[in-house]
Amino acid sequence: MVPGGAPAECVINISEGRDPAVIAAVAAAGGGLLRDLHSDAEHHRSVLTLAGELPDVEAAARLVAAAAVDTIDLTAHQGIHPRLGAVDVVPFVPLTGPDGSAAPWDDVLAARDAFARWLGDSLGVPCFLYGPGRTLPEVRRGAFTTLAPDSGPPGPHPTAGACAVGAREILIAYNVWIRSGTGPGPAADAVVGAAREIASGLRRPGLRTLGLAVGGGAQVSCNVVDPDQVPLTEVYDAVAEGAAARSCRVGKGELVGLLPARALAAVPRRRWAELGLRAEDTIEFRLDIPGD
Repeated sequence: MVPGGAPAECVINISEGRDPAVIAAVAAAGGGLLRDLHSDAEHHRSVLTLAGELPDVEAAARLVAAAAVDTIDLTAHQGIHPRLGAVDVVPFVPLTGPDGSAAPWDDVLAARDAFARWLGDSLGVPCFLYGPGRTLPEVRRGAFTTLAPDSGPPGPHPTAGACAVGAREILIAYNVWIRSGTGPGPAADAVVGAAREIASGLRRPGLRTLGLAVGGGAQVSCNVVDPDQVPLTEVYDAVAEGAAARSCRVGKGELVGLLPARALAAVPRRRWAELGLRAEDTIEFRLDIPGD
């Protein structure tokens, strides 16, 4: 149980998904606030979910970021996921506490701004803010071209690049893998093309998607930015339908990080395994917040 006030989370994306020693060192910096760790060698990326009271979360995020900057060299990095830096994305997110209260939005913005100032001033990593009025895709497109850093030096850190620091509501990161209809085999251009076409067709307000070549097939990588309007069953079924129409098939669904209990409840229990979902992967379960 989170003691005291309303909880918040920080979902730190680092550009390391292959070296277990580096991943373990960065994760250890999160201490008791680390609620989940998801690593992907193909993406060459790990997602660390910190959650607790907001001041503690912001302090833990600094320790995680410092460990990542100290151990990750972006100049040697190769992975399929878009990236700005070793500490690539650091969003602060208000959560609903046991009493129904949420961290005030002004406090979440203040935590975002304080972290960005610290990372820029103390570690020399330029930071681009996102949140109200600016999206993460806009930062990725405009960093160092149409957008100047909001804190830190004007150019990238020599080994750690830059960081996007945000304040946002809860989203769900979710991947659906697709393969050729005849078996796993190597990733064919047609399968990758199908993933990109499917992703393009699904993209809309509330759902951001990318089609990526991954391992022996391809992946529709999704950010469900409005979980109340875009159920995961709808995402999975749309990818499956699009894959079948292109002589492909779904390999698996994969949750990256955690999801709110209400989003899991919207999925029929009989389909949890099919979609790669478990009761213990909700934010509420990891924080020991009672359900309804």
